[in-house]
Amino acid sequence: MSDAEAVGLRDRLVDVGVQLVAEEGAQALTLREIARRAGVSHGAPRRYFPTHLELLSAIARRGFADLGERAAATVGDGTASPRAQVTALARVYLEFALDNPGMYELMFRHDLLESGHLGLRDTSLPLFGVLVDLVGRAGPDLDARPVAGALWANLHGIAQLWRWGSLQLATGADDFVPLLRSALDAHLGPEAAV
Repeated sequence: MSDAEAVGLRDRLVDVGVQLVAEEGAQALTLREIARRAGVSHGAPRRYFPTHLELLSAIARRGFADLGERAAATVGDGTASPRAQVTALARVYLEFALDNPGMYELMFRHDLLESGHLGLRDTSLPLFGVLVDLVGRAGPDLDARPVAGALWANLHGIAQLWRWGSLQLATGADDFVPLLRSALDAHLGPEAAV
């Protein structure tokens, strides 16, 4: 098999994994099922991904790349205020989590992030860096890294609880935007009136 064919098969395995996680969730990502859907023997993925974690990491990396592209498009040229950029970024994060629950779950699996496969941390940490930068500019008196961490944890909780239906039940809300505003106010302080 040529190098180009090997790269093509490697990419196809990841493509199939991305599609499978979108259709059936992270629990469906077995080597055997990915191989079956890719039309290769069940042992073929091991030639390109020696461990299951490596294949899962490659699939999760695609999720981080997608989220990163959405974040970059949202933050844009930086002409909006830092607070508006944090708000837009947080909204994109929540929409991504709710629209892609299987990928979102896979992306934040601790075992994948800790494994170091395919530089997954190198893909995820820059996204957090964008949030830290924006929080620092939105609240210059804030200690940006822990505040960004707390905000991210809050967003992650909103995403999970919203997906489970718990927040709608508890708050009577039918839209997560008021919860997002409350989270931003709690972490950044109330938005200044203009």
